[in-house]
Amino acid sequence: MRKAFKYRLYPTKPQVKDLERTLELCRELYNAALQERRDAYKKAGKSV
Repeated sequence: MRKAFKYRLYPTKPQVKDLERTLELCRELYNAALQERRDAYKKAGKSV
């Protein structure tokens, strides 16, 4: 049996701004790591 929990947030405007900034940083970090993996594969021909 699977259980799922759903949560709803009602952030204030400053909290929304902080959440958006955090998500932006996570996206940038993910994309940078992905680019490094692509570059390493092109250089060595092997997956990291």
